[in-house]
Amino acid sequence: MAFVHETVLLEEAVDVLLPRSGGVYVDATLGGGGHTARLLERSAPDGVVIAFDQDESAIAHAEPLKQRYPDRLTLVKSNFAQMEERLRALGVTAVDGVLFDLGVSSPQFDLPERGFSYWHEGPLDMRMDRRQPLTARDIVNEWDERELARILRDYGEERFAAAIARAVVRARSRKPIETTTELAEIVRAAIPAAARRSGPHPARRTFQAIRMAVNDELGALERGLEAAFRALRPGGRLSVITFHSLEDRAVKRMFQTWAQGCICPPEFPVCQCGRRPLGRMVSRKPVTPSSEELERNPRARSAKMRAFEKLDHGER
Repeated sequence: MAFVHETVLLEEAVDVLLPRSGGVYVDATLGGGGHTARLLERSAPDGVVIAFDQDESAIAHAEPLKQRYPDRLTLVKSNFAQMEERLRALGVTAVDGVLFDLGVSSPQFDLPERGFSYWHEGPLDMRMDRRQPLTARDIVNEWDERELARILRDYGEERFAAAIARAVVRARSRKPIETTTELAEIVRAAIPAAARRSGPHPARRTFQAIRMAVNDELGALERGLEAAFRALRPGGRLSVITFHSLEDRAVKRMFQTWAQGCICPPEFPVCQCGRRPLGRMVSRKPVTPSSEELERNPRARSAKMRAFEKLDHGER
């Protein structure tokens, strides 16, 4: 299957970076290459784009783009959490903009053998980087009931986490759980019938939670954002597209921390902490897809984009 992916918030996420000729930009999540291609177009004729992806399929899919821009595009097979080291190895000391498009690409969802989807039968895999050892099968069959319930609650915001964890442990005691459809059926049966009558697929939150645990998505996001901020030159910008509330809250919290100035108690007449904001949020509210984009691509419905600009003073 071709690595075809409908890029979400294409214009908005690129526009906010203010791309220009001669600038250096990082696409932290290459995916189908839509944002990378637009950054290259908008920073012509001399802008440079360094695109990261831990999925070898995404890197392979971008080869034609690399051939079109051999001197302006660098492809890096790596998790964005390693951005700082990888940029250093390339001799890049500062960049003008970094774009993150989080979540799972359409080809990863749509290929049954990747094991991300509860709609298609496939192995319990869910690895974005297929070189890593931990898989969804390991978590489902080996993690204890308490830890399973924790990740379902914390990463999936699943209100029936305890019941689902119990059902998984009970099922695997009879035989290992091997496929996505097996797991989806176990989850469906564990959720009360009344809760299954409406809303999304009953296994959606469970699959999200396990995928996030397999790929350490929140940990990687925190490390990636910190690395991106350090790499930004003063005046440089970050744009981050999220697809669920956990990611959005993590991004918002980090941006608020960077934007915070004095933290002295209000009764202090003069600032004693010396803390200055490291940057500013470009807009207070997140940008969401237009109705036209949602009609064209329903998978964009939960997308939110936040942007941040590094100020000209201070080092992190």
